Amino acid sequence: MSDDLELQQRVMDELDFEPSINAAHIGVSVRDGVVTLSGHVASFVEKFAAERAARRVKGIKAVAQELDVHLPTDRKTGDDEIAARAINILNWDTVVPRERVTIKVEHGIVTLGGEVDWNYQRTEAEYDMRKLTGVKAVINNILVKPNVRTEDVRAKIRAALERTAEVEANNVTVTVSGSTVTLAGKVNAWTEREAVERAAWSAPGVTQVVDRIELARP
Repeated sequence: MSDDLELQQRVMDELDFEPSINAAHIGVSVRDGVVTLSGHVASFVEKFAAERAARRVKGIKAVAQELDVHLPTDRKTGDDEIAARAINILNWDTVVPRERVTIKVEHGIVTLGGEVDWNYQRTEAEYDMRKLTGVKAVINNILVKPNVRTEDVRAKIRAALERTAEVEANNVTVTVSGSTVTLAGKVNAWTEREAVERAAWSAPGVTQVVDRIELARP
């Protein structure tokens, strides 16, 4: 059995194992370590969970997401109702500065705009939208406004990496240009790569992270 066929089976097993996913309508193909998910799921939350599950499989280099969201007929929700719920959930979320985030809903697709100080606020707003019934996709156009000197950013990221037990900091290089951070080097798993990205986004003032980190071959 080839490496790709073994990876395909591992991804299928992981999808079946994840309780938040109904894998019955999800197709899995793998080529050169890149997995493609096709078919359909019942919600945007399930679509995101399927991608996360595939990323967890050791040996997967990248994920191509081609899943569609097919809402059950009796659960279709109007755009106006989605918009109202979106406003309410952001009003309740103290992490997100509601007055600085705009919301647009069209055909079940939520587009977020505005400007925040931190990337975690941008991420939290998108996460809130994913939980809403009837949402087919989320387009996150929220901008992160730099609020510190960029020369401090690299030092803060390096310090965060040193504190992260699951990452070997010496294997990662960090380059800062303005408010853009470029990551390079090699790690052993997707979880390590995601930990490095979190460290980069945790630095105040970062508006873009270019991830060029490679996964070491198993």
